[in-house]
Amino acid sequence: VDITSNNVIVTEGISEGIEMVLAALVEKGDEILFPGPTYPPYISYTKFFEGTPVSYETIEDEGWAPNIDDLRSKISPKTRAIVITNPNNPTGSVYNGKMIKEMLDIAGEHDLPVLSDEIYDQLTYEKEFVSTANLSKDVPVVGLNGFSKVYQMTGWRLGYMYFKGEGKQLDDLRMGVEKQCRIRLCANTPVQIAGAAALDGPQDFVKGIVDRLRERRDYSWERLNEIEGISATKPEGAFYIFPKIHDIGTRWKTDMEFVVELLKETGVLIVNGSGFDPVYGKDHARIVFLPPCEELEEAFNCLEQFMKKKQKTGHSHVGHG
Repeated sequence: VDITSNNVIVTEGISEGIEMVLAALVEKGDEILFPGPTYPPYISYTKFFEGTPVSYETIEDEGWAPNIDDLRSKISPKTRAIVITNPNNPTGSVYNGKMIKEMLDIAGEHDLPVLSDEIYDQLTYEKEFVSTANLSKDVPVVGLNGFSKVYQMTGWRLGYMYFKGEGKQLDDLRMGVEKQCRIRLCANTPVQIAGAAALDGPQDFVKGIVDRLRERRDYSWERLNEIEGISATKPEGAFYIFPKIHDIGTRWKTDMEFVVELLKETGVLIVNGSGFDPVYGKDHARIVFLPPCEELEEAFNCLEQFMKKKQKTGHSHVGHG
């Protein structure tokens, strides 16, 4: 994507970029459309600015691809933007060009900007990443990206947003973001220098990272689907897998109850799916497959034994006080 420097803003991590753009967009009662499940700050920031988060369905059996008809049906006079997260956290789905074009067409029909979260853009396995801004002709796009994933700079808090498009709508949005930038002055200067060095340096290490993650992705996907009571769609990008826990509603009341009991009994920590969307994330859990396969094997062995034990003993009873 060809973006000039005056259309780029450096942020203290991608989360600050999300906060700034939603602060500039959302007034009380406004709606932001995002994929369900999604990265939780999209929900929390929208609520913080007194807006209403609205999730559109992604279809598990289709690799967590967006349901275009559902997206279209969720647009209302209060909608202010459509969020595309590609590759997706927590599902690991990667959208193809056709899918992104359909979503851009819907945004164009309703005169809406698109917020495109692309922080996992270099971490894809079979599918090639396609940038939303590269496909957009007339729809304003705000791209969000950062250094914490592929450059392994988590905690350094360095990200950026870019603006592609023309017109008053995007100008007003950018002005709102720039006002916030003047309040907090700038992102950490030494970290910006380090980020520039990362961009300018050799990039051949990325292939090694992707190859290692692909091995861990394959192992995680195979192991999870071998465990009775669990099924998982193979992720196409990022480093998460989002399995379905089939006994939630019978052995466990909620996915939160499941992950708490798993943690207490085995020491294995995963994240409840409903935290990523109360509708489309429930009855699932997010697992990070960053550790080496030896460590993943130990965790999955614990999970498998836990599931076997619960299937023998029947219902679970976990109290939260």
